[in-house]
Amino acid sequence: MIKYLQSFRFKGLTVILGVFLAISVVLWTERSGIQYQAEIKKNAYLDRDTVVTETQAVKNIESSCLVLMDSSQADSVVAWEQFERIFMDMKTGADMIDVRKNEVPDFSGYETIVVLMSDLNPLKDTVIKIGNWVESGGSVLFALTLQKDTYVSIIEQKLGITDSDYENVLVDKIYIDDDFMIGGGRSFQIPDAYDSAWEVSVGETAKVYAWTDDEKKVPLIWENSYGKGKFVVDNFGLCEKATRGFFAASYSLLTDVMVYPVLNGSVFYLDDFPSPVPSGDGTYIKRDYGLSIKEFYTNIWWPDMLDMAEEHGVKYTGVIIDNYEDDVSGDVVEQEDVQRFQYFGNMLLHQGGELGYHGYNHQPLSLSNVDYANILPYKTWESYDAMKKAMTELIRFGKEMFPGTELSVYVPPSNVLSDEGREMIVKEFPEIRTIASNYFVGDMAYTQEFEAAEDGIVEQPRIISGAVIDDYMELAAVSELNMHFVNTHFIHPDDLLDEDRGARLGWKKLKKRLDEYMDWLYTSAPCLRNLTASELSGAIQRYGALVIDKDVSDQELNLKLDNFYDEAYIMIRMNEGTPGNIEGGELTHITGNLYLLRAKEKSVKIEIR
Repeated sequence: MIKYLQSFRFKGLTVILGVFLAISVVLWTERSGIQYQAEIKKNAYLDRDTVVTETQAVKNIESSCLVLMDSSQADSVVAWEQFERIFMDMKTGADMIDVRKNEVPDFSGYETIVVLMSDLNPLKDTVIKIGNWVESGGSVLFALTLQKDTYVSIIEQKLGITDSDYENVLVDKIYIDDDFMIGGGRSFQIPDAYDSAWEVSVGETAKVYAWTDDEKKVPLIWENSYGKGKFVVDNFGLCEKATRGFFAASYSLLTDVMVYPVLNGSVFYLDDFPSPVPSGDGTYIKRDYGLSIKEFYTNIWWPDMLDMAEEHGVKYTGVIIDNYEDDVSGDVVEQEDVQRFQYFGNMLLHQGGELGYHGYNHQPLSLSNVDYANILPYKTWESYDAMKKAMTELIRFGKEMFPGTELSVYVPPSNVLSDEGREMIVKEFPEIRTIASNYFVGDMAYTQEFEAAEDGIVEQPRIISGAVIDDYMELAAVSELNMHFVNTHFIHPDDLLDEDRGARLGWKKLKKRLDEYMDWLYTSAPCLRNLTASELSGAIQRYGALVIDKDVSDQELNLKLDNFYDEAYIMIRMNEGTPGNIEGGELTHITGNLYLLRAKEKSVKIEIR
C-alpha cells in the first residue's frame, strides 16, 4: 500500500511537471514567434545607404507623353497638380506645355498626348493636328470634361460622339465596368455631386468603361479608335487626389501595353492600441452588452477584431499610447499599469502583427509656434527638450514591454506633426523609420504621398479610417487600388465611445460594416498582400526607386528594371494580345486585361499571343 501511494505521488508530480513544461514550451514558442516576426519586419526595410528615392529615380526618365494645359483655366491648373504626381508615380516621363505661354511643339517623338483643358479654343488649329496625329497612330487622352464649342465640334465625331448637348448633367453615381478597374462591377456615390459631365451619346465604335448610374447612362470614361490610333475621354469632371486611380486607369488604355509600378500591400492600423482604458461615454456599450468599457474591449471587441483578421488574413499594426494625460512640461511619469499593454500587445504580435508608436500621451509633437486656433483640443509642448523627453519615455516603455521586437513606425496623434516635431524624430530617434499620417488634407493634418523622403523617413499615408466607410472613402479606396494597388486603413478602439464615429450604431453594426469593407477589398483584389506597416514601408522604398524600360513587339514584352533590389510589383494592362510564357517573374490575372507582375529579376520577358 505504501509503495502504491509513493508511486501515485511520484506520478502526480510527473503530471504537474509535465503541465508546467507544456506551458513553458507554449510561452517559448509564442515568444520565439514574436522575435521571428520582428526579424522579418526589420529586414523589410532597405538599408538607408542603398535607397534611391523616387525624386532621384525619375530624373533620367525620357519623356514619352506631351501634356497640354492652360494656366488661365482654373480646372486645368488643378488637373496638372494631380497629373504631375500621377506621371511621377507611374514613372512616365511627361513634358508639360502651357499653351497660354508657349507654342505647342511637334508631336513626333511622343507616344501619348494628354489634354488637360476643358476649353479647347486656345488650341485653335492644334485640335485638327491632334486628330490627324491620332489617325496616323497616336493616342490622346482628354482628361477633363469638354465644353461644347467650335473646336470641340470639329473633333467630337472622332471621339465617337454621335449626339451632344450644350449642357452638363449631374454625376452623383459612377458605375465602373468590372473588366476595367479593380473593385469595379458596381457604382460609387459621388460626394458633393454637381453637373460635371457633358451630356453626350456615343456610337458602337466607342467602348464605354464607366457611366452614370441612372436612366441616362451618360458615358463617363470611354475609348474610341480613330484611324490607326485611339482617343480616350474622361467625362466625369472630378480631378482630385481621391480620383487619381481613375485617371491612371484611363491613361493605361492608350498604348498596346501599359506598365507601371505599384505597391501591392494592405495595412490595417489600430490607433491607440494598446493603451490605458480609454475615457469616454460607454453608453452604447452598456446599452448593447451591459459591460464596462474595459470588459467590452477584452471580451467582445478584441476577439471580434482577431476573428476578422483571421478570416481575411489581416496583420494588424497597433500603435502605443503610454497615457492620456495632457502634461506637456516634459516631467514624464513611467506607466505602472503594464498588464493591459502586455496582454494585448503580445496577442497582436503573436497574431503576426506589429507594434509602433503613437505618443507618450495624445499631444501632437508641436511647440508654441503652432496655433491650434480652437480647431483641435490640444496643448503645445513647453520646449524642444520636453517634447524629446516624452518621445524618449515612449520608446523606453515600448522596448521594455516588448523586448526583442522592432518598433519602427510612428503615427502622429490626430495625424498632426509639426516641422519641428518631424525634424526631432529624424535627428534624435533613428529607430523610427516610418511616419504614417494622412493621405488627404485635414484639420492641421500632416499630409503625405507614398514615398521615401530624402532624409530616410518612409512616408506612409493612411487613406481611409473607421468602421463607417463613407462615400468619399469608398471612392478613394477604389481609386488607390488602381493607382498604387494599396489599402491603408486605421481604426480606434474608442470609436465605440464617439457618436461622430458611429457609436450610436453599436458595435454589431460597425463590425458588420468593417467586415463588408474587407470582403469587398479582398474579393476585388485577392492577390493584394496583407502586410504590417514596416513591410509596406519596404515596399514603398522598392516601388519608389523602380524605373521600367519597356520594349514591345508583336510577339513579346521585354522589361528592364533599373534600381531593382530583390522583387518588384508592376501593373500591366494588355490592350492588345494576351500574355503567354514568362521569364523572370510571375503574372497574376486581376480583371479584364489587367495583370499584376511580380518581378523576381531585373529583366522580364513575357510572350504576347
